[in-house]
Amino acid sequence: MRIRTDDEVYRVDAVWLGPPKATFPWRARYVAWGVGIPVFLLVLTVERQLGLGFSFFSTAWAFVGTILITRLITAKISHERPLGAVLAMWVRELHAPRERTNAEGGAVSASKVRIRAQRPIPKNRRRSRRTGGGPPSGGRQQPGTSRARRSRTAVPAGR
Repeated sequence: MRIRTDDEVYRVDAVWLGPPKATFPWRARYVAWGVGIPVFLLVLTVERQLGLGFSFFSTAWAFVGTILITRLITAKISHERPLGAVLAMWVRELHAPRERTNAEGGAVSASKVRIRAQRPIPKNRRRSRRTGGGPPSGGRQQPGTSRARRSRTAVPAGR
């Protein structure tokens, strides 16, 4: 059993076959003529800007290019999606916000790190400054520090 829809009304293309008794050998919708003529003028303008002269072959190639571009455009439009809607969609797509692809932020960031002009004083030197400069009471060494490490002098950077 076949269910017939009301799409038959839209299957009839508004087609201009040419003047009476001298019809064109091809079928083209009205919208194709409306798109094709401005596209042809645009293609001719681009040819002139590229420095191609006005000759039979340049005009013939412009005509071929116009047919290809017009077929590409009219394949995207229909009675359900008119040319105005396709153009509006194209303009909105061009101006739509895009996802940023540059690497900002992430899991770890150094933006909150404080930078000082002077190097920090090591912990064992801080303690010795507070107590008067000598080793802790009893003359004993602190656990975990070696004598060589405590007596090491700072080596300037870059040798």
